[in-house]
Amino acid sequence: MADFLDSKQDANLERAFLIGVQNSEMPVGEGAELLAELKELVENLRLTVVNTTLVNLRAPTPALLLGSGKAKELAEQAKAEGADVIVFDEALSPAQQRNWEELSGLAVIDRQEVILEVFADRAHTREAVLQVALARMEYSLPRLTRAWTHLSRQRGKGALGGEGETQLEQDRRIVRDRITHLKHELIEVVKQRDVQRRRRLRVPVPTTSIVGYTNAGKSSLLNRLTGSQVLAENKLFATLDPTTRQMVLSNHQKLLVTDTVGFIRRLPHSLVEAFKATLEEVIVADFLIHVLDVTNPNLEKHHATTLSVLAELGADQKTIVTVFNKVDTANDEMKARARQLARDGLFVSALTGEGLESLDQRCAELIADALGNTELLIPHSRYDVVAKLHSIGHVQSEEQRDDGVLIHGRFPSSQNALFGPFVQAKKDAK
Repeated sequence: MADFLDSKQDANLERAFLIGVQNSEMPVGEGAELLAELKELVENLRLTVVNTTLVNLRAPTPALLLGSGKAKELAEQAKAEGADVIVFDEALSPAQQRNWEELSGLAVIDRQEVILEVFADRAHTREAVLQVALARMEYSLPRLTRAWTHLSRQRGKGALGGEGETQLEQDRRIVRDRITHLKHELIEVVKQRDVQRRRRLRVPVPTTSIVGYTNAGKSSLLNRLTGSQVLAENKLFATLDPTTRQMVLSNHQKLLVTDTVGFIRRLPHSLVEAFKATLEEVIVADFLIHVLDVTNPNLEKHHATTLSVLAELGADQKTIVTVFNKVDTANDEMKARARQLARDGLFVSALTGEGLESLDQRCAELIADALGNTELLIPHSRYDVVAKLHSIGHVQSEEQRDDGVLIHGRFPSSQNALFGPFVQAKKDAK
């Protein structure tokens, strides 16, 4: 059975007509903002947007979401514009999609399917491919009837199924089996990631994860902080796979920094579930760096969306460093809006490097606060321990003495076997 989502690609759909909705429960203007975001998502699929329209919706209808008269008007307009596909910014039920396709004679998809297709287009590693495939299968299962107009066709006995089994029933069984198989494969991938994480933790280097709305500049910030060359493009969901790189702070403390998939409003719940394996890096991080595009007019909504997804992941109680990126192109009004949103936020530019010293200092302070304050005297014969202390903790001062190296710093208690024999005095953490 061909996946129905894949069949759209085979249909050579090139021209899209977009329909957004503004209802009474939404703040004024939000429908237009979401429609503009949908346009960017659709263009990321290399489709030409022939037109967009925003509908004021008082109450949704079960059959078509919109009233029958308005639906017929928009269907005719889409065909007149030469569209191949109608894209709704609202989630459509399987029945509503089917009714719209019968009414218009065109392919009809919703925001969820667009996001799924964008993710599928960006997935490269085995984990991301499996996660997207799982989300697409779970999305397509209740919509299989759209792929078949011959629902009364019967299969015979034997290998093709039991007597009276329809093609649709077989397809559903195949999809369910595929979903089960994908989940088992993902479990194995998660186990492998856990092994890799445990190997990293054998040398306990502090960790942070960069989170934020898609296209806020997370990958660019990772590159600037760590000197790496992670893909960073000006498009939604440029990178899906978590990338971890090592950063050395100005105090010589090492920090593992992980770039994560960007969040977006109305992210399909199936994708949040499917990507929890990837987003585990967020859950296990010592603290988070929340990156926001300070120049974006939807700054507040992007901030709220990220916090909402973090709450769903169970990571909303972690220490969060709010970073307003792209300050090099921001005006005073934009900065004032940002200060109202997060008064302790840091203003940086991943492009120019402006403000990164303050982020470096904040990271060092957070690491230091999490460790115990200790005074050590290391013999001159154990400079290997001195080097190790610099890599695993926060060395506040280092003094060369006749009887050894006197070090004041904060170090993880898990490394007590390393530095315990050299402890001179131990004070409570500040």
